[in-house]
Amino acid sequence: MSIRRADTLGGKAAVVGIGATEFSKNSGRSELKLAVEAVGAALDDAGLTPADVDGLVTFTMDTSPEITVAQAAGIGELSFFSRIHYGGGAACATVQQAALAVASGVADVVVCYRAFNERSGRRFGSGVQRREPTAEGAALGWNLPSGLLTPASWVAMAAQRYLHTYGLEPEVFGQVAVVDRRHAARNPAAYFHGKPITLADHAASRWIVEPLRLLDCCQETDGGQALVVTSVERARDLPRPPAVIVAAAQGAGRSQEQMTSFYRDGLTGLPETGVVARQLWRSSGLAPADIDVGILYDHFTPFVLMQLEEFGFCGPGEGGAFVAADELPLNTHGGQLGEAYLHGMNGIAEAVRQIRGTSVNQVAGAARSLVTAGTGVPTSGLILGADG
Repeated sequence: MSIRRADTLGGKAAVVGIGATEFSKNSGRSELKLAVEAVGAALDDAGLTPADVDGLVTFTMDTSPEITVAQAAGIGELSFFSRIHYGGGAACATVQQAALAVASGVADVVVCYRAFNERSGRRFGSGVQRREPTAEGAALGWNLPSGLLTPASWVAMAAQRYLHTYGLEPEVFGQVAVVDRRHAARNPAAYFHGKPITLADHAASRWIVEPLRLLDCCQETDGGQALVVTSVERARDLPRPPAVIVAAAQGAGRSQEQMTSFYRDGLTGLPETGVVARQLWRSSGLAPADIDVGILYDHFTPFVLMQLEEFGFCGPGEGGAFVAADELPLNTHGGQLGEAYLHGMNGIAEAVRQIRGTSVNQVAGAARSLVTAGTGVPTSGLILGADG
């Protein structure tokens, strides 16, 4: 793939199975157990068995390597296994790697998974703790003495600049929180099922790091999610309607760091998301008007607005008004703010449900779903579509 021309991956592979554990704050079992449960559920959904699997893809920053999961899940020989760096930025890239393996003939059936006890165990939101020194980690060292110790504090820097540049108030971020929680309230799988919020609730929630309030920050979750990818041809013989991978992309911007890219020319956008957006539009031949539902990574509300702007759904500084106007069905599962925080993998599953027509907040006639992965880090994205 090149950032300068369209690629040819689209239409060669599809997501044919999705499976998850329950989403909780204390799973009561190991992360490996969560991974195996999610993989098994996804295979059941696809109408496949562990014996059909010859590839596995996951993230770094977890404790369940591919080979261990294969052994525990009863999967036999593997011809492909991979893990992708940069936390939530890897979510859509797992599906891209699976599609590349399938399209090239390296593997026939690849399962992508993510599982962790992110609430009862290691909490990513707690920030920098007991990390081994790394070359990329040196960038954090410039910011830690200033008190920028957590993801919320890193995002707050960009969020404050965004508000200042466009003459906005923190309440603009509440538009995302309200929409996500509205959808979560109707989703029985969501942690915040039955608990919508209002803009007044958002404004009354406590400050975390100004200008971010509690309701601007995603929850922390225990759970697992898995996805099954195979060829479009094989998908047509399986029980569920396939969600065809129309386009997939990864992206890193200039002067890219992990959440602390404060020395770029500006702080009001997400250049890594811009790289992904250009690749997805170029390779798919689609435009924002062609998207029926957007599943945008929402670890923090300000970055949802910036993603909408980078993808061209609206102009710079207009993301809040765009969300308020309901111009695009957004995070119909409730997002990471409302359903669960599984580094975006549960969002990909929702995009599949929209294509299948089985979402609890189904968009009528949804044929194309845009999915994004973690922002502020090297990232990835997908466009999924109906077959034919």
